[in-house]
Amino acid sequence: MRRVALLCALFMLVWTPTAAAAGETAAFTKVSDWGSGWEGRYTVTNGGSATITSWRVEFDLPAGTAINTHWDAVRGGTGNHYVFSNAGWNGTLAPGAAVSFGFNGSGPGTPANCTVNGSACGGGGTPGVPGAPGTPTVTGVTDTSISLSWPAASGTVTGYRVYEGSTVRANPAGTTATITGLAAGSTHTYTVAAVNAAGESARSAAVTATTSGGTGVPGTPGNVRVTGTTDSSISVAWNASGGTVSGYRVYEGNTVRATPTGTTATITGVPACTSRTYTVSAVGAGGESARSAPVTGTTTGCPQSPLPRHFLTGYWHNFTNPAVELRLRDVPAEYDLIAVAFAEASGTPGAVTFGVDPGLSTALGGYTNADFRADVATLHARGKKVILSVGGEAGRVSVGDATAANNFASSMRALITDFGFDGVDIDLENGLNPTFMGQALRSLRNAVGASLIITMAPQTIDMQSTGGSYFQLALNIRDILTVVHTQYYNSGSMLGCDQAQAYTQGTVNFMTALACIQLENGLRPDQVALGLPAGPGAAGGGIVAPSLVNNALDCLARGTNCGSFRPPRTYPGIRGAMTWSVNWDVSNGNNFARTVRPFLNTLP
Repeated sequence: MRRVALLCALFMLVWTPTAAAAGETAAFTKVSDWGSGWEGRYTVTNGGSATITSWRVEFDLPAGTAINTHWDAVRGGTGNHYVFSNAGWNGTLAPGAAVSFGFNGSGPGTPANCTVNGSACGGGGTPGVPGAPGTPTVTGVTDTSISLSWPAASGTVTGYRVYEGSTVRANPAGTTATITGLAAGSTHTYTVAAVNAAGESARSAAVTATTSGGTGVPGTPGNVRVTGTTDSSISVAWNASGGTVSGYRVYEGNTVRATPTGTTATITGVPACTSRTYTVSAVGAGGESARSAPVTGTTTGCPQSPLPRHFLTGYWHNFTNPAVELRLRDVPAEYDLIAVAFAEASGTPGAVTFGVDPGLSTALGGYTNADFRADVATLHARGKKVILSVGGEAGRVSVGDATAANNFASSMRALITDFGFDGVDIDLENGLNPTFMGQALRSLRNAVGASLIITMAPQTIDMQSTGGSYFQLALNIRDILTVVHTQYYNSGSMLGCDQAQAYTQGTVNFMTALACIQLENGLRPDQVALGLPAGPGAAGGGIVAPSLVNNALDCLARGTNCGSFRPPRTYPGIRGAMTWSVNWDVSNGNNFARTVRPFLNTLP
């Protein structure tokens, strides 16, 4: 969450290149390394004679190395190609001036193929050979052909070469190719390299595919998906494999759970509210195919927290800014869950502290901790829940080892006891460690009990992939997690679960296509909510009419009022909505709460 009115976008996929000024450089430094991760920093320096007004640094990381969190820049890119551009406040550099941005990573590699505003990071003219293309995927097979696509390589690219062994099988200009003239039922392995005037890149990771027909091993089943769940079963379906197929095997780990002859199966005897992951292989006279990509489904019958089936969350400011200041008891009645923003880091690693902000106390004519405790009790009497949010844009709480995890849990437990909070919200925008934060939350849950409410408020970029630290944390604690209300704002345009195009923030498509990523990758619908700004002043981008929030919820729950993006299925249990913030909503006439909260009562 942000405490100021104007915020930089986190991820812009549409960019107009800026000509690099002479002498513009970007230097990488590994600041620290703690074994399981490391901190890196790039320093952009304007060595030219003219002021620049923006910068953009691109680089590649090798397989097995990834960036988890970042700060002081806008992050983009795909796969292991990373793009960092200036924030709204640090793009202008006078001659000789420099600015840095940083990130936390994991894995053994370091950046390569670096460019700044299109030129080599070390200075000079055109950079060298392109970066390696991303891992190819098989997009289609026939009896005589295999079609491929791959993520674009970084740098200047004039074309690609598709290799089978050391033989070039295609020379496309773009990121797709079809190799023809193959034997039916034959298996082939391909890699891809990018080329330009400076030479050829390293080759991509390999992909293997089998043409259809013949009597060989069938092709791998594609598009495995969950088609339905009950309290005790999960149904899956997939696209038919190429080649001669006599049947399929549905695996849970290494155990075969079903052996259908068609392209659907229902696995029964699964406990209620339980997630299971499946892969599928095809079987023919020539043997068994490779297994498909995994798919995860969750049975219904999950116990609900002490909150409505569909509810509205709002953040309450424990600080002053241009929004109206409120005593906690004056939060409008439409809000079911109030997240108090924010707990602060103490001098003890991992530990947090809380008290009424002195500036807010003065603005309200004297508002004390005792007043706040009484207000929590008042909201409880109205049937509301109050949780304490940890982090925010300026938050520096760090839980990076077992000791810090214990400190976090014990300090939060003390604050829950002291002030009467019903739970905790994780809103860390820098340096989230999923392992130790998960440990801390489980310790807290064990101490408080099953009534503990646990919510998360990741930035949009944090929930783009299950490999991200926030997504990992959500999946690791989904058995005790109440809801994730991702911030669908201050994000720029982003890919949705269809990976078909970049959707523009502030639209129904953006909300539904990005929520779909979580809904199709392991979180239950009752654990997913839409987080939006309350109106003008609350965010720098992604402000949306509350009526469009209702449309997005309707699309996800019923499949109606969708935009051009339509989710692969409906999610009647979608939990609701969150807004930043109660204070901004009151400043804007309570339009968000008065529009969205009544609509939640109409959802299935």
